[in-house]
Formats: sequence, C-alpha cells, structure tokens
Amino acid sequence: MDLDELKTAFDGYHTEVKQIADGQRKMQADFKKMDDIVSKIEVAMARIPAGGITPAGTKASDEMKAFGSYISYGEQRMPQDEVKSLIVGEDTRGGYLAPSEFVADVIKGVVQFSPVRQAARVGSTSSKSVMLPVRTGTPTAQWVTETQTRPEASPTYGQKEIVVYEASCYVDISQQLVEDAAVDMNSELAFDLAQEFGRLEGAAFVTGDGVNKPLGFMNDANVGSTVSGTAATIADANGQANGLIDLFYSLAPFYRNRSTWMMNGTTLASVRKMKDAQNNYIWQPALAAGQPETILGRPVVEAVDMPSQGAGLYPIALGDFESAYRIYDRVSLSLLRDPYSQATSGLIRFHARRRVGGSTVLPEAIKKLKCST
Repeated sequence: MDLDELKTAFDGYHTEVKQIADGQRKMQADFKKMDDIVSKIEVAMARIPAGGITPAGTKASDEMKAFGSYISYGEQRMPQDEVKSLIVGEDTRGGYLAPSEFVADVIKGVVQFSPVRQAARVGSTSSKSVMLPVRTGTPTAQWVTETQTRPEASPTYGQKEIVVYEASCYVDISQQLVEDAAVDMNSELAFDLAQEFGRLEGAAFVTGDGVNKPLGFMNDANVGSTVSGTAATIADANGQANGLIDLFYSLAPFYRNRSTWMMNGTTLASVRKMKDAQNNYIWQPALAAGQPETILGRPVVEAVDMPSQGAGLYPIALGDFESAYRIYDRVSLSLLRDPYSQATSGLIRFHARRRVGGSTVLPEAIKKLKCST
C-alpha cells in the first residue's frame, strides 16, 4: 500500500470516528432530554391529590369542593358561590345530593361489605321500580307430516318488577374531627356510609323477605335445591363431597359453566377439608394473585349472611348470579348535615339515604344445597 492509499484509508477512518463521536454526543443529548422529561413527570405526579385527577370539562371538581365545604362547615357558613354548586334534590329540605365522585366511592365501598354485588348484574335507574320482560313459556314446535295442520307456537311473556327501596342511616362525627383540615372527611364519610349500606343491603340480597326491602335469592320460592345426604352437615355419610358434586351438576350446563359458589366463612372452612371419592380436595387455591379460589373449578364468593350448616338449613348456593339476580341503584345519594341534635355531645350527625332494589329474575340459574333433616 503506497502513501496515497494509506492517506485515503486514514481519512476514511477519521470520518467514521467523527461520525461515531457525533452519534454519541447526540445520544447523550437525547438521554438528558429524557431525564428532564422524567423529572418533570415525577414532579407532576407528586402534585396529584390523593383522590386522583378529575377529567377536564366536567363540573365535578366544583361540586366536590362545595360538598366538602358543606360537610365541614354547613350551608350557613359556606360562601354563596359554593352553595350554588351544591346539587339540590327533589326535596330541598331532605339534604343535598352527593356528587357523582362521592357516590362512586360509596358504591365501590359497598362491594366490600355486600359480596352479592361481585357476582350479580348491577345497573342504575332513576325510577321507583324497574320492569323487566320475562319469558314465561317457550315455543311448542312439533313434527308434522306433509299435509298435517301446523300447530301454533305461542311463547308467552310477562313482566318482572324490581322495586327500588329506600335505605337510611346516620353517622355521628365529632365536631373536632370535622374541623380538622388534615382529615379527608369526604373519604371518611364515604367509608362509613358504605359500611352501613353494605351491611344492610348485603343481608337483604341473600335473605331479604321482599317487605320494604329487596327479595333475597335464598328466600325466593322458585329457587330449587338438592340435599347433602347427611343430617345437619354438607358432607355425605362417608364425609365426602358427593352432595356438592350433585349440586354442581344439577345446574344446566350453560349456567354451570358461568356459576359462582356462595357461602359463609364457616362453611367454606368445612369445604376446604372435603375430598372426592378419589381422595382429592375439591377446593383449589387461586392460580395467581388476585384470582378467586375455586371449588370444582368454579370461583367462590364468601358471603357472611349465608346460613351455616344445620339440620334443614341451606348453607351453600351455586348459580350464574349475573343472569339470575339483578341489582338496581338509584345513583342519587342524599346527605343532610345536622349540627344541632347531638351538639351537647360535641357531635355532628349526618343523615344519609339511598335507594336500591334487588330480586331474582331467573330462578333456574341458582340452586341451593340443603342439609338433610
């Protein structure tokens, strides 16, 4: 290689090195920009309030601010512009309607204490009742000859009315706690109300008699049952789970494949110890974190209001609750602040009312297990 060729090669190498150096500087500049962006995001995230971000274009933030002032100070001590932001119900003397964010917190909290909501279909309404079409008869097709008169196939339909009942409670909170600016009273009050309403409706959805309250699926006379095979227990004479297997296969395949077990913790503890004829446990733990445990491959919902084992009792229910049971909420929740009746005890009483209805709409999709008498 002569001198000219060597010089040409060196120039080419020098150009490549320069390009690589320029690329490295550009990458370093890009990384610095990325670091700046991440730092800005971290600062912005730190400024987000605990309740999250309110979507732009809505009036919810103003309503929640006004509602928080109403809880803390009462209407008389609120600025006039915040009073105007309060949502007024049909009866202005019965308190103010809670903003949608507050109601959503209550509804989400209710699920913790009203487990039937996890399995049933839940909707909302603004009416005093909901009318659902129900097929009471099926078409009656028949085989016919070439010239035989064709029969009429007349399916029959009816209506199922789900009445929306009123639930009411009150919560007493100390004056000092309400005045403490460090406490998020919206969250505290939402949790207390959710606990009370959840406890009340949870029992009604399971065992309610339909008198001034929802009709529970356990009290629906149209819900069928099978027997366990042994007096007072869910196990059969050999201590095995044959009664649960019979219950499982008593459901039609469509409902069985979408079914959920419902029982209380005491019964669930007994089921976890039960085995089938091959000495295999019928209860299985969750396959992954956040997934439900299963019995015979179907998930379990623990409902504290289900009865325990006992002669003639029904401690277990299995069904496609999403098809079988409907719950309807009236979204509006009314709250009345009463600073007077408990003033001598240093308390402020908050009266809350909401309306909810529930009923079985497809009894054939649920079966109960009865302990033999």
